[in-house]
Amino acid sequence: MLLAIHNLHVSTPEGIEIIHGLDLQLEEGRVHALMGPNGSGKSTLAQAIMGNPSYAVKEGEILFDGRNILDLPIDERARLGIFLAFQYPQSIPGVPLRSFLKSALRSLRGERVNMAEFNKTLDGALAELKADRSFLERAVNDGLSGGEKKKSEILQLKVLKPRFAILDETDSGLDVDALKIFAEGIESARRESPGMTVLIITHYQRILKYLKPDSVHILVKGKIVKSGGAGLAEELERSGYQKFLISH
Repeated sequence: MLLAIHNLHVSTPEGIEIIHGLDLQLEEGRVHALMGPNGSGKSTLAQAIMGNPSYAVKEGEILFDGRNILDLPIDERARLGIFLAFQYPQSIPGVPLRSFLKSALRSLRGERVNMAEFNKTLDGALAELKADRSFLERAVNDGLSGGEKKKSEILQLKVLKPRFAILDETDSGLDVDALKIFAEGIESARRESPGMTVLIITHYQRILKYLKPDSVHILVKGKIVKSGGAGLAEELERSGYQKFLISH
């Protein structure tokens, strides 16, 4: 089991406990979908896994490859292979995407970057994303459209090759064409890194029409209330979250 979470309690920066005794297990090399209504704790869970110090873990454990990572800072979790893509990624004015990717890769590996390999990866990714090389010279997420920000995230996945990628509502606001390109980019990144595990956090089933999950987990009021196969997302599409809200 790549990730195992036991009895997790997490509070937001405002001191409000959002995650209440959550248990979750994610198998390696699979695509997992985490779904739930607004305010259920999906993004809070993502921040806790990544190690954002503003989110206080009051109780429980998060095991990555059998190791409790709660005492590790964000950079050490990233070196273990944990990656988080945000719905609204932060802009870094003045820093070209190419330089950012090179610096991030060097930091993760702790060694100089093989430029031939780096450029080959970038060229292949740009071709798949239907973007030209000028895209690499634009500042990270600064002045980019929603679709362009998603392309930036796919480039990061392909270059950094994380073992565990958390995609926190990154499908929000995408049109159908951008959604397809995004899903295809994730699948391509997984083919290039066969053991990569993906956790897609989303409200809606539409991204899952293009990126088929192996497992779906429903989060309501800070707890996982049901897990199942891809058919569970289709059930939610038909009936919504109401029955889970009522029963919990």
